[in-house]
Amino acid sequence: MKIIVLGGGVAGVSTAWHLANSGHEVTVVERCATVAEETSFGNAGMLSYGYTNPWAAPGIPFKALKWMMQDMAPILVSSSSFNARTANWMFQMLGQCGEQAYRINKRRMLRISDYSRSCLDKVTQQVPLDFDHRTKGTIELFRDQEKMDSIGADLASLQECGVEHEVINHAECIQHEPALANVSEKFVGGLRFPQDGTGDCQKFTTGLALHCRDAGVQFMLNTEVHKLEVTSGKVTAAHTSGGELTADAFVVCMGSYSPMLLNPLGFKLPIYPIKGYSLTLPLLDPAKAPESTVMDEAFKVAVTRFDDRIRVGGTAEIADFDLSLKEKRRKPAEFVVGDLFPGAGDLDNATFWCGLRPMTPDSVPVIGSTPIVNLYTNTGHGTLGWTMSQGSACLIADVINNKAPEIDNEGLSIDRYLH
Repeated sequence: MKIIVLGGGVAGVSTAWHLANSGHEVTVVERCATVAEETSFGNAGMLSYGYTNPWAAPGIPFKALKWMMQDMAPILVSSSSFNARTANWMFQMLGQCGEQAYRINKRRMLRISDYSRSCLDKVTQQVPLDFDHRTKGTIELFRDQEKMDSIGADLASLQECGVEHEVINHAECIQHEPALANVSEKFVGGLRFPQDGTGDCQKFTTGLALHCRDAGVQFMLNTEVHKLEVTSGKVTAAHTSGGELTADAFVVCMGSYSPMLLNPLGFKLPIYPIKGYSLTLPLLDPAKAPESTVMDEAFKVAVTRFDDRIRVGGTAEIADFDLSLKEKRRKPAEFVVGDLFPGAGDLDNATFWCGLRPMTPDSVPVIGSTPIVNLYTNTGHGTLGWTMSQGSACLIADVINNKAPEIDNEGLSIDRYLH
C-alpha cells in the first residue's frame, strides 16, 4: 500500500519505519525543516516503562489547589491563555480522577509502555543508532519521610499492574546513584524502577529517519498539512502546502495539532497542548552527575544523564498553544539540578527549551483505526511519547496490516471518544 504519515516527530518517524519494514510505500509529511524539531526535540529523556502514571488520579484536584499557591509548582495554569477549550479539557480530566478510572487508564498506559521496551530493543538490534541510551533505571527520590511512608496505595497499584519496582533506603539510593552521596542530607529514600532507561529522543528520531530513507521512505519537509478530504467515508486526499497528496491510507501523528486535522471531520478528539520546559546542561563532572534518571518527587522535576549532557525536565503549564519561553519557568529545573547534583553541569551555558505535550484527559494515547476506513491515528501520548513510541508504532503497523496486535488494544483507539 501507499501510506502517508502526517507528522515527523518520534511517533511519525517510528510509524514510518515499521510500516516500511512491512513492505509499504511510505511518505512522511512534516511542517518543519527537519524531523523531531518540535515536541520530540528537548523532552526529559526518560524511558519511563515503569514510572507511568495518568495525570488524572485520586487526590489530584486537591493537590492542584495546593500547587497553585506554590512558587515552584509542578503544574501551572496560565490565565492569559485560558479559554473555553482549556476549561472543557480540564473538566474532562477531572472526570477521570476516580479510583476506577485511574486503574483502567494506568493499565492501558502500562500495556503500551512495557511493550514499547521490547520493541525498542528489537529496533536497536536491527539497526545501529546512537542516542545516549542507558538502561540503569529511574529513582523517584523522596525528600520527606512522611511522604515516603504514604506511598502504600501507589505500591499496591504497581503490584496490581505487575510493574517491577523496589522501595530503596537512603544507602541504596546512593548505591545506585553515587553522586547523591554529596547531598545525603537532602533525601530519605526512593522508589526505583529498574527496567526504566534514558535516551535522547531527538538523536534517536533523526538517526531512525536516516534508516527510513535507506528503506525507501520519502520525506516531505517544510510542508504544512491543511486538511483531509473525505468522500464516501474514505480519505481521498491530503491538502498540503506542497500540493494534493493521495494514498491508500493516512496516519495522523501530529501530536497536539491532531485535533485541528481530525475534528473538522466530525471527531471530538480532546488532545490538549500541555507546555513542558527543559534545560540541557553541558556535563562538567561525571562523578557529580546522575547515572540515569532521578525524579525529585517534591518538585516533579526529572534529572536525566546523557553521555556528555544533563537534561532536566519539569513544570507543566496549561497555556494553550503559547510557545513563549518564560524565564521564570527555569527556576524549578535550575533549583533541583543544583540542589541534588551541584557542580555536575554547566548551568551558565544551559539551553532552555519548551514544547507541547499532546495530552488526553485520561493520559492514554489514541492509537488505531477510525470510522473513516483508511484513516488511522498514533497520537496523544502526553508526557510519554518517547517512552511509548516504539510500542505505539508497532501496534498501529499491525492494525494497518490487519495483523493481530501483540498486545491487547482495547480502549486505545478514538472509539472511546465517540460515545
